[in-house]
Amino acid sequence: MLIFGIDPGIGITGYSFVDVKDDELTLFASGSIQTDKNAPHPKRLLELKSDLEFLIKKYKPDCASIEQLFFFKNQKTIIPVAQARGVILLALEENKIPMYEYTPLVVKQTITGHGRADKSEVKMMVKNCIEINEKVKLDDTIDAIALAVCHAQNPRFKEEIK
Repeated sequence: MLIFGIDPGIGITGYSFVDVKDDELTLFASGSIQTDKNAPHPKRLLELKSDLEFLIKKYKPDCASIEQLFFFKNQKTIIPVAQARGVILLALEENKIPMYEYTPLVVKQTITGHGRADKSEVKMMVKNCIEINEKVKLDDTIDAIALAVCHAQNPRFKEEIK
């Protein structure tokens, strides 16, 4: 089963494709979609949707694990991130990909054992769960991998693949 992990953002959307076979996790692909910060907002959203559809058609994921917005410190970015997330949900729905949403707190709790883990702890634990190419540097990409791993470790997921 191929899980599409997505960390939404208007400037950078991290993505990953994690294959799950017999509790074995393999990172199939990962990266980021980066939109032109000088482009008008609607064009950035269209670029995001187009790139997502390309990835969906190329990798044909069985489901998606996406970060859920629940609290945002920076009020200037919440609306653009929410709009990007809406475009992502639309692309997934149009392509009939079942989606599962997890808050950052749940992802951290699942990956590290505590919900207040920092980025370096999450990255270290993700590397313990799945082999990651050293070229993966962006936090957004690591977060997308963590979202896919979180879903793979969710008891609900394990029941679905039986």
